[in-house]
Amino acid sequence: MYPTVGLRKDDVTTTSDRAATQTAPEMSSVQDQSWVPPTWEEIVTEHSARVYRLAYRLTGNMHDAEDLTHDVFIRVFRSLGSYQPGTFEGWLHRITTNAFLDKMRRKQRIRFDALSDDAAARLPTREVGPEQSYSDSHFDDDVQRALDALSPDFRAAVVLCDIEGLSYEEIATVLDIKLGTVRSRIHRGRSQLRTALAHRAPDPSRTGTPSRSRRGFAIGRVATGTR
Repeated sequence: MYPTVGLRKDDVTTTSDRAATQTAPEMSSVQDQSWVPPTWEEIVTEHSARVYRLAYRLTGNMHDAEDLTHDVFIRVFRSLGSYQPGTFEGWLHRITTNAFLDKMRRKQRIRFDALSDDAAARLPTREVGPEQSYSDSHFDDDVQRALDALSPDFRAAVVLCDIEGLSYEEIATVLDIKLGTVRSRIHRGRSQLRTALAHRAPDPSRTGTPSRSRRGFAIGRVATGTR
């Protein structure tokens, strides 16, 4: 089971009320298109596991993942008034990645281009069952350490590609960067992972490989140089 988001609707009532007042024209425009904003309970129930999974992969530990998930849902509630109907999951990918890079920028004083929260609404939905979601969010310690050692921009690209399963084109949309930059970041990130996980390369004297989750297997392929 994933930890709860730890955020009640009351925690963001003042903020959301203020945001609703400030973005009334936008909300009216959306409502004119017959789009009904989801309730707080619906958002948390339907999307908390997905957001936490991505947050855990980006941050590398439960505490930071919970904090990031908390921040993401505050941003989601603040931004509902300006959300344009589209793929909600893609919008969450953008907000989560943006929140992660913002945190890293504050911690490490690294300059990153600001990410807007609208373009990713075009991304397709990917439904993952609860058991698969839980398995996908927990890697072996050495794999997680290797991911944590990547720079934030490389990590985000690799996580979105090899764990979340987005295409290069979709990652370019989420990160608002050129396709060539996506390819470069993924190539360099995978190269660093391959070096860090060289001990996982297949041993010709042994047969069989340990079972991995679908996305864990993708990282394993990176480690063994088969991807």
